[in-house]
Order: sequence, then structure tokens, then C-alpha cells
Amino acid sequence: MSATEQEYKNHIKELEQQVRLLKEQVDFLTRKLYGTKSEKTSTLEIEGQMSLFNEIETCADPDAHEPELVEIEKHLRKRKYTGQREELVKNLPHSKVLHTIDEREQICDNCGSTMVKVGEEFVRTEVQFIPAKLKVIDHYRETYECRSCRKNGTSYMEKAPVPYPPVLHSLASASTITWLIHQKFELSIPLYRQEKEWEALGLRLSRATMSNWLLVVYRDWLVHIVHRLKLELLKQRYLHIDETHVQVLKESGRSGKYPEAFLREYEGYIHTDAYSGYNAVSGVKRCLCYTHLRRAFVDALPKDIHNSEASKPAEAILRLNQLFNIESELEALPPDQKKKERLIREKPLLEAFWSWAEKSAIGELPKSKLSKAFHYALNNREGFWNYLEDGNCSISNSLAENCIRPFVIGRKNWLFSGSPKGAEASAGIYTLVETAKANGLAPMKYIKYILSDMPGSAFLEHPEYLDDYLPWNPLVKEFCR
Repeated sequence: MSATEQEYKNHIKELEQQVRLLKEQVDFLTRKLYGTKSEKTSTLEIEGQMSLFNEIETCADPDAHEPELVEIEKHLRKRKYTGQREELVKNLPHSKVLHTIDEREQICDNCGSTMVKVGEEFVRTEVQFIPAKLKVIDHYRETYECRSCRKNGTSYMEKAPVPYPPVLHSLASASTITWLIHQKFELSIPLYRQEKEWEALGLRLSRATMSNWLLVVYRDWLVHIVHRLKLELLKQRYLHIDETHVQVLKESGRSGKYPEAFLREYEGYIHTDAYSGYNAVSGVKRCLCYTHLRRAFVDALPKDIHNSEASKPAEAILRLNQLFNIESELEALPPDQKKKERLIREKPLLEAFWSWAEKSAIGELPKSKLSKAFHYALNNREGFWNYLEDGNCSISNSLAENCIRPFVIGRKNWLFSGSPKGAEASAGIYTLVETAKANGLAPMKYIKYILSDMPGSAFLEHPEYLDDYLPWNPLVKEFCR
């Protein structure tokens, strides 16, 4: 093949790529011109992210055939809903309520004779809500004496063992602490609201007392599990990391010393955003998040989508969406095969994207959102390329972002932490809750299991005992699912 023929073929490929991009742009602009419009949603439809509230419109198909009408007997229609209801309540405790006629009224209206029961029929199933209630348990223990030793002048007595409490000299039980944690760290209910709920149940429990309980159980028990989880985490070769700040008194903001301290002596791949603090960590390969990159170009879209300035961010998003589409196709492949396919299918797209970004960034206003998006991409190019090195790496850091989202939601309610100890305890408890979810456990059952079994154990003398409380332990899985 001559050089001229090769040039023609390369030129044809470029033209085909341009035609494909232009077709996608035309489809996109057509949807925006004749489709639904909203001031509060993004001007660009991103698959899986922007169709939450316009599902009817996006899923509608005018050319779809109407289903054929089939006459159905009345008694057959009941089966559809009966099965659904039974499935919903199959794991709930059931009780039977039998409605009867008072004996004095069991008189026939026709002849005045006494009626007798001939059967019963099912009427309906309903779910009853039983409000929570508190129960006080007074612990006593028996004392035993050896009478033989007593006769011999040597007194010997023994007391029955009592379970160790999670908080000494308090009213707190494992179930009480678990409910506090569930309310605050799963449902994002701040302590001052829980204070009112406890009062409604008949117990005046101040938020200061609840805070003390949480600090104590974390300091005495839960922190050891968190540290053990950290050791297991740093053994892994691939980490997804995301961070969010919480104001603690008047301390300064984020600093590179924190990730450096956390990841000291770690070697492997870390999936993060472009936060510069991770540059201080040595011995790691950073894989940056393409979801963040795409979001930067989404933010750069002008409100007026018909404006010619919208073409560059729209094209960037379309190019990046091609990567996400390929990744969805490769998801089920083993790592080695995924790496090969990425090099074949995604590497050329990335090369074309960076070449286009370099040219398109020229002439953009320095402080514009589009210019910032281009600089975000070009300045962190190496981090965006690293995922191609290993098939276990990901192009998105959504795994970490989804785990940290409950913390962000909770922060909207309690705004800040009053002390470093409180911030550390909150982060640690969130860690246990989200780790339980990731391992298929019920967080409430998991926390209660730890606080019921761990107090009184000799884990300080035998650190290996902590393995019994890790979420993948078979016994933990048995009791906490």
C-alpha cells in the first residue's frame, strides 16, 4: 500500500468520525429544540443522570403499537395483586383477627332461631404500625457460696457473670446506641431532633448525653474495628478515594499532609478527583475520574443551547460519552481482556480527544467555565491516561462518591463538628455503616452485634480477636444480614 493510499484511508476515517459526531450533535440539538425544556435541569442530556424527572417524556414512543385488548375474566384479575401483596409482607410477622357476631345477636331475622357457625372467609390483609416503646431492664446477679469451705473456716463465694455494658455507669444499652447511630448516620437526623423523639417516648435524654455515649462507644470499641479495616484496606492494590470537608471549630481546610499520612507506605492505584493534595503521596498511580471531567464540560454549557458557544462543551461531552458507552460493554470482561479492548477501542478516542482539546482551548477566555474545563483536562492528562495500564482500574470514581454521599447529606443537618474527637468519631461510624452496606449487612444489626459482643472481650491482649468483628467474617454474616 502506497503512502498516498494510507493518507486517503486515514483521512476517510477522520471524516467518518466527524460525520458521526455531527450526527450526534444534530440529534442532540433536535431533542433540545423540539423536546421538553426546563430551567432547572441541565441543557444536555447525559445518559442515566438527567432523566429522573422527565422519564415519561424520554421513554415515550409515538410509533409504539398499542397492546391488544384481551377480555379477562373478573376472577383472574385478583391474582395479579394478591401475589404482589403476599410478596411485600411475607417476611413480616402475621396474626389472625377473627370477626364474630355477638352471641346475643346470633338470631335469625327470618324465624328467630339461634344460628350456628358454618365457616369463615378471608376479607383483607393490612399492615399495622406499632410505635416504638422503651423498656427498662434491671440487671441482678446471684451469689453462690460453698458451704463446705465455710465449715472449714475458708469462705468461698462466686457471683454470676454479667454482660459488660457499652458505656459504664449509664442507661445506655447496645440497642439504644444502635438506634442513635441509625437515626444520625443512616437517616441523617441530628441529635436535637432525636432529643424530642426520646422525650415523646417518655425518656428525657439530652443531646449532650447522647453525644457522650457516641464518643465513648467509638473510643472504647468501634475505633479498633475502624483501624483494623484501614489495615485491610491498605493491603489492596486498587483504592477509590473521595473526600469531603467538615468544619471543626476554626481549623483550616484541606491539606496534602492528610492523604500523605493516611496512605503512607501504600503502593498501588488510587482513583480520585484532581485534588492536588494527593500529589504529596509517593509510590502511587493516580487514576482520575472521567465523571468529574464530563461534569466540568456540563457546567460550561451556556443556558442558551442554540448559542454557537455551546458546540465545544457539547462535543467534549459526546466524545466522553463514547468512553462510558464502551466501558459499559466491557464491564463483564476479565481484567486482562478489558485492558486489551481498552487499548484497541478507547485509546484512539482519547488521543483524538486530547488533540481536539489542545486546539479548541486556544482563544477561550481564561476565567470562563469552558476554559477551566479545558485546563482541568489538559493539566491532568497523565492521571486520565493511567487507567489504561490495568484492567482493574476504572474510569469513574463513582464507587467512592456514592459511599460518601450519606456523610454529605448529614452535614447539611449538623453543619459542623464541635471537636476533633467528634469529627473523628463521626467519620469512623460512617465508615462502619457504609462498610456494612458494601458487604451486604444490615448496619443496625452489625453495630448492635459489635456493641453486644465486643465489650468484655480480651481483644487488647489478643488483637486477632478483632477479626471476629470484620464484616466478611462468616459468623457476622450469619447474624447481621
